[in-house]
Amino acid sequence: MDIVLDPPRGAGPVRLGMSLDEAVAAVSPWGPHEVEQDDDEKTIYTSCGNVRVNILLEESGKAVTAVELWWPGEGRETDVRVLLDDDVFATPAEDLFQRAAERGWSVDTSEAEYPFVPCVSLGFTRQTTQEVPRTAQGLPVHVTSALVAGEHYYDFRLVDH
Repeated sequence: MDIVLDPPRGAGPVRLGMSLDEAVAAVSPWGPHEVEQDDDEKTIYTSCGNVRVNILLEESGKAVTAVELWWPGEGRETDVRVLLDDDVFATPAEDLFQRAAERGWSVDTSEAEYPFVPCVSLGFTRQTTQEVPRTAQGLPVHVTSALVAGEHYYDFRLVDH
């Protein structure tokens, strides 16, 4: 199965702006889920194969604001691919960033463990305590999570530039 990242619109069957019930229905074929609430914000936790998926309904908790997908982990196999042209978790991060640049996107790597593409909004994590191949700078060769959100999701990080 493939989960296609479609920034800034959504990931797989989950579209930004969906209600809680719509998002739950969209991922129900994947299996069980859990909904957690913190004040008004809600998070749907589920998995597609061994890929963990967090669906965020931030601020008012009424609509999906972001979808975050997590690498299965060291030694875990999955038949689920997370795609942004290439398999996000199987393609070296630097190659992903190069392909993003070829699309005309600017990748901000000022925080090396949390690179992002402003205005698209696509974010990544390059952090893990697991024993994985690393770059000369000590970063995991591959990203460990990908987040798709609305166009202005990462604007707060642009203030520092």
